[in-house]
Amino acid sequence: MSSLTAPSVSPYPAYATGAFCVLGGLIGFARRRSAMSLVGGAGVGALYLYAANLLENGGANGLETALGASALLLLSSAPRLGKGPIPLVLTVTSLVAGGYYGQAYL
Repeated sequence: MSSLTAPSVSPYPAYATGAFCVLGGLIGFARRRSAMSLVGGAGVGALYLYAANLLENGGANGLETALGASALLLLSSAPRLGKGPIPLVLTVTSLVAGGYYGQAYL
């Protein structure tokens, strides 16, 4: 199913996850001066926010973009699961958002 034929798909999970990722990147940078947290959080967050905008406005490939952002977040957070609660929350968030948009895609 293409994103143009799925008007019932909500952009709000992508908006929320995008804002969460950007905020997390800013917090990671403020706490540890981690440029990787800032770049990663802002990058993945921007991708989610772009997907949400596409979904809300009926743009092409909104679902695919949201799924890509979820995959990127999962691949970047899952290997760090043992390093604390933040990677766990990020992994679960990516699975929930990816599951929502994946089901809509199928």
